[in-house]
Amino acid sequence: MTQGHAELSTGEHERSDDSFVRTKGRELLSVLYGSLRSLKLYPPENAVVQKSLADITEIARELHRREGELEIRVSGEFVFLNSTRLRIDLDNYASFSRILSVFRDAGVGLVTVREKSSVRDWTVFLSLLQVTLKGEPDERHVDLSERLQAAAVTVFELGPQSEFDDVEFRAQAKEAAKRVYAQSVSATKDVIGSVRMGKSPKLSKIKRVVQGIVDQILNEDTSLIGLTTLRDYDEYTFTHSVNVCIFSVALGRKLGFGKRQLYDLGVAALMHDIGKARIPLEVLGKPGGLTEEEWYIMQSHPWLGVLTLFGMRGHSEIPYRAMVVAFEHHIKTDLTGYPRHVRDRTQGIFSRIVAVADGFDAATTRRTYQTVPLTPVDVLNEMRVNPRRGMDQVIVKAFISMVGHYPVGTFVVLDTFELAVVHAASPHPEAISRPTVRVVSDTVGNVLYPGQLVDLSLRDAATNTFPRSIIKIEDPDRYGIKVSDYFV
Repeated sequence: MTQGHAELSTGEHERSDDSFVRTKGRELLSVLYGSLRSLKLYPPENAVVQKSLADITEIARELHRREGELEIRVSGEFVFLNSTRLRIDLDNYASFSRILSVFRDAGVGLVTVREKSSVRDWTVFLSLLQVTLKGEPDERHVDLSERLQAAAVTVFELGPQSEFDDVEFRAQAKEAAKRVYAQSVSATKDVIGSVRMGKSPKLSKIKRVVQGIVDQILNEDTSLIGLTTLRDYDEYTFTHSVNVCIFSVALGRKLGFGKRQLYDLGVAALMHDIGKARIPLEVLGKPGGLTEEEWYIMQSHPWLGVLTLFGMRGHSEIPYRAMVVAFEHHIKTDLTGYPRHVRDRTQGIFSRIVAVADGFDAATTRRTYQTVPLTPVDVLNEMRVNPRRGMDQVIVKAFISMVGHYPVGTFVVLDTFELAVVHAASPHPEAISRPTVRVVSDTVGNVLYPGQLVDLSLRDAATNTFPRSIIKIEDPDRYGIKVSDYFV
């Protein structure tokens, strides 16, 4: 018994330390960001600059006292403090982006701060960090180190950028995403099943899974977005709702929504097709085209969704916008589409977001009446250039910016004759057509698993050229490859 208590105390202490590092890490990034901006605008002796530099110094000393070390590492789009990954969310997005950009431009991947750093040390370091340096990343990193030495600043030890892949973190994020996705599909299935049986479903599961999706998107969205490639043919109704929720929340984050807004958007997106639970299964799952009468029945699902949401147990806790989205997600921006409306209205922003997410996932999924889905690239092009789709073009552009020119799951051929699956959009806006891919075959077509992650936006240091480029999109079935295998 005593041993059990001791083990519990140790675990709680470890979680406490991790929480401390995350909290102080957020504070450190915030004041670093403020200091970088202030040093751009004011001389070092300015009171605002001195205050922010003093704050950095104090946080650094506190971390040393508690942790015995202070190490800042950037890897890809991640920032680590003493090996603990700092979470990015809407509140610190600007500071994350700025610090990643500054470190990347300086060729710095690691900063180890020794004890007893001073305000002067931080002033010199942050000032030099923002000086434009020429040459390759390794050369810029060495140049910065030499400038610090010349200024008699010795408390910083700099390391170069690296292709470090935090295997443990990625594995944890992947497992967490799989749990969230499975729980979301299960909860959606339960709710729709209850509605079909004429019962009033409980919403507690829905609330929990939406919160899980929001947290996962804010923490690490790549793994969860990757799971949208599953697109289960037999469980399309459930997986489609979850996929639309994931895409909508990720898009809402891209548009700058707060966490509470993302939660409301997630609930609305997950329940947008709830009205289909009242559509006869022989119509809902009919292969081939629908008759005019059957199409009329299918078009009733938006207003049936409103009635279903209103009638759910604890309906006062369902965001009003969820009912609006259920009604509006098939209404186009010019107010055509269905259902027909009596009064003039403006389609809500949540409905516009869900309409884009819904259209993308539906068009890229194999269904009973769509046995050959479009490629993600073709769908994006159709959404962008075809006005009959009736989608908000600002939202479409934001969606394309989020998923890239080659969305996650796109199967491509590289100019090296290797086959690859798009793993994540490029984090660099200027390289939107150069995503991170997982190479799944060698140059002669031998299939590899799990394959190798490659960032197509990185140039070869010696030749300043791209080692690999996408030359075309292909059908994975032609090569006997199941794209979703590389995301589970």
